Amino acid sequence: MSLPTNLPPSPTFTPKLTIISIFLILSSPLTTSQTCESSCGPLPVKYPFGTGSGCGDPRFQTRVTCNNQHLTFITHTGSYPITNIDYSNQIIFVTDPSMSTCACTQPSKGFSLDWDAPFTFHDDTVFALLNCDASSSPIFKSEKNNNNNNDSNDSVSVSPVCDTGSGSRVCERLNSCQAVSRLGIPVSTCCVYTPVDLGPAFEMDLGKLSCGSYSGLYGFNERPDNPDSWNYGVAIKYKFNFNNEYPPMCANCEKSNGVCGYGGSSYNSFVCNCRSGINTTTDCSFEATWNGSSRFLHNSHGKFF
Repeated sequence: MSLPTNLPPSPTFTPKLTIISIFLILSSPLTTSQTCESSCGPLPVKYPFGTGSGCGDPRFQTRVTCNNQHLTFITHTGSYPITNIDYSNQIIFVTDPSMSTCACTQPSKGFSLDWDAPFTFHDDTVFALLNCDASSSPIFKSEKNNNNNNDSNDSVSVSPVCDTGSGSRVCERLNSCQAVSRLGIPVSTCCVYTPVDLGPAFEMDLGKLSCGSYSGLYGFNERPDNPDSWNYGVAIKYKFNFNNEYPPMCANCEKSNGVCGYGGSSYNSFVCNCRSGINTTTDCSFEATWNGSSRFLHNSHGKFF
């Protein structure tokens, strides 16, 4: 069987056609919005935090999340709303819906930080443990009174981890709140914990401590006699890295209206996410001069992903 000889010649791709095709592909928009947002609800989000995968620092990816425009701090004890972030002093302020305040008392399991996370409690954070069992709680113990009378069998209750100085004033003020006083809980069952007492794991397990609830406070010294006006919550410090140095590349990225992120298989390569949705390895300053037809003429600014 012979093949027809009058078939039209097969099309060939000329260099001119190839160049035009590539230009049309490259000039079409890749994304319509920035992948990494600079805010979550009313709160600004800056490095080392991020609003999604590939944003911020990967070490903080699972610790601080943005879901439905709500910024949340996550530990093994629960998820806690973030009320504010002081980026200048590297402090996160969170609230625990289960903690007790001057207006409301309720049972709680406690609050703890993950031992492997880059966080510590801020020095201004104070924990008041409430309704602790004086007979079984490890924060209380009885010892023989050390006096010169050897015949004395008297004992005194001591609190090795409780702040009996200004801490006793915190307990007294909390006990004066209507929500606490109406429960008839003795002030002696209150213990003020400071972060140094929590140990290296920063663990506050109220079940193990035989305490019913707790209050978290910060900035207490500003208004010591008015528990209604205290800042209830937890102040948490964070570090950028071992030397606590802000990455210069990230500073340049944010100055150009970019958002710092990461990429690569090992999550250790820096990425600056620009408002156009394009990622660079430097910053987004090229966006000030680009236009739709010259979008990819600025490849000298960094690698695109």
